[in-house]
Amino acid sequence: MTTIVQAKALWEAVLGDLQLRVTRPSFETWLKDTVGLTHEDTELTIGAPNAFVAEMLEQRMYSLISQAVERVAKTRLEVRFQVVCTNGSPAVAVDGTSPLSAPEIQVGDVREALHGSPGELLQTSGAQPGLNPGYTFGSFIVGKSNELAHAAALAVSERPGASYNPLFIYSGVGLGKTHLLHAIGHIVAAKGLSLIYATTEAFTNEYIKAIREGKTEEFRSRYRGADVLLLDDIQFIIGKEQTQEGFFHTFNALHMANRQIVITSDRPAASLTLLEDRVRSRLAGGLVVDIQSPDLETRLAILRSKAEETGQAFPTDVLEFLAERLHKNIRELGGALTRIAAYAHLRLTPITLDMVKTAIADAITPQERRSVSDKTIVEAVSSYFAIDMEALTGRRRDKPTALARQVAMYLLREETRLGLTTIGRIMGGKDHTTVMYACSKVAKQIDIDPHLRQDVINIRESLSTR
Repeated sequence: MTTIVQAKALWEAVLGDLQLRVTRPSFETWLKDTVGLTHEDTELTIGAPNAFVAEMLEQRMYSLISQAVERVAKTRLEVRFQVVCTNGSPAVAVDGTSPLSAPEIQVGDVREALHGSPGELLQTSGAQPGLNPGYTFGSFIVGKSNELAHAAALAVSERPGASYNPLFIYSGVGLGKTHLLHAIGHIVAAKGLSLIYATTEAFTNEYIKAIREGKTEEFRSRYRGADVLLLDDIQFIIGKEQTQEGFFHTFNALHMANRQIVITSDRPAASLTLLEDRVRSRLAGGLVVDIQSPDLETRLAILRSKAEETGQAFPTDVLEFLAERLHKNIRELGGALTRIAAYAHLRLTPITLDMVKTAIADAITPQERRSVSDKTIVEAVSSYFAIDMEALTGRRRDKPTALARQVAMYLLREETRLGLTTIGRIMGGKDHTTVMYACSKVAKQIDIDPHLRQDVINIRESLSTR
């Protein structure tokens, strides 16, 4: 068997292994179009469709791939990546340069866009000055709550206009949708493509100004001439009929020309009911992805990353404490670290767990929640899950009711100082062991189930308004 045939067969087996271990979006984006090229004694060379994929496989997925190769080949091999043409042969530029320097995006540009030197990238690429140099793919922490949005954003940045057009990303405040928008911008800029990044407010102001000054043709030319349009917080276009008109025609012109459009919002496109139907249908016509609140593992990874940025030493027990207590969003995590670092600096005290509990006590146990009544909590759960109080505190055991009941017990335990026996009595005479089981189950589930975690966050938020 030739080395080429061996490599192809081995890599196909490895892909089968990897397909069971990575998410479908990740496999489709990074692994699907790769091919085994050569298999020598201790080395396996893999062909990638372009430099961007090759860089990502080597920088971000090498360990995972290497382990899969070892499992399949029963021996450890060094894995190398090479850009190939669509027919599987090594890519060669017309000027004879090396494969990795031939494509339209350079490996160095990708490395800068993903991992650093963003200031240089902005100066040399012609990117919009509105892009945040810190918002790159390299600084974005990926977890179960955001992996689909991350994979879609990467795919769009690699092949603008060809993959997922438009891409619509929605999430609550501070969960990373703007970060991904800017990260796409950095990669697009590295490719040398023209891009426009704008908040919806800026888009609105610019459009109104163009109408007022009789410069609508200049406005149309600027926006419709972009290869990529990144528009942040589209929900603010609601109620602005003139702006919706301008956006509708801009969207159509770009889409018909296969120019990439990426839009963010604080809610799903289908929930923007006050938008004109024709606008809403355009937004929902591509790929719609959401970002949920991060799970425990992701929160801890985010805290570690942000702790390194501060330059101060944060003990592991402090980071774990914060990850367990702060569920809402990424900004909350970053804000807590900044506050702790400032507190330690001003008081000339080391960062300890006791100090942290004092420094951010109000962020962990807000005053309004310490005084919330058990009746208010049960009513909030009943209203949120649309299950009447009698059923919630009764003996009905269907799955939705059982889940809502367990959430109510968990919140009663977390938001009040009531004991297990008292909570059991409030919930219809349940045994304290039942309450203990419910609290334990929900506590575990909210760190692996982003939808349940969001449910609990939403109910907690509603308590402050009751």
